Amino acid sequence: MSKQGNGAFSANDRNRVRRGLKRASYDKKLAYDIIDSHFLCHVAFEVNGQPYVIPTSHWREGNRLYWHGSSKSMMIRHLAQGNPATVAVTQLDGLVLARSAFNTSVNYRSVVAYGKPRLVEDDGAFKYHMERFFEMLAPGRWPQLRPMTETERKATGLLEMEIEDASAKVRADPPGDGDEASYPVWAGVVPISMRQHAPDVAPEGEAAPLSHGLLDAYKL
Repeated sequence: MSKQGNGAFSANDRNRVRRGLKRASYDKKLAYDIIDSHFLCHVAFEVNGQPYVIPTSHWREGNRLYWHGSSKSMMIRHLAQGNPATVAVTQLDGLVLARSAFNTSVNYRSVVAYGKPRLVEDDGAFKYHMERFFEMLAPGRWPQLRPMTETERKATGLLEMEIEDASAKVRADPPGDGDEASYPVWAGVVPISMRQHAPDVAPEGEAAPLSHGLLDAYKL
């Protein structure tokens, strides 16, 4: 699966995949598709020699990743200074149950991206990207929400990271038992997927109807 060309990130010492080369790709479209398939990522960075990994929600526009958090959080304050970050997005697609523990694996799609985030300070850009985020999570909901206050705006830090390098890895295969295929134990793939369920109404206040966008998006 390894690809490299005009529509690909350049493989270098930072993003080159060294294990499982046949599952590696530097193709930008594949990386973007995996990033867009999920809104949970893990952001890694280092402060004074101590590594940290923070789970958060992300979204993408072009070759840029966005995520937000408390403006007073260590992650936002540290990365807003232009310090490097690594962002990982992973989708788990199945348990690969082989005939041996050694060959047991998982099917997955993953991307690891590198860059130096910056703080989005322009209020117009901040509102635009936050609206894109909420429309991704819940289509049609942003215009229904109570407008953000100035205090809330100051308390929210929005980071933007140009993806300098990235690599993807994908496994979408059955067990690789080879000569052990006759061993008398069940083998195969147990699919795993994430899905939305019917929503639970908030216990306080008067319930308002869901927007048509949400009804369509959640297939309710």
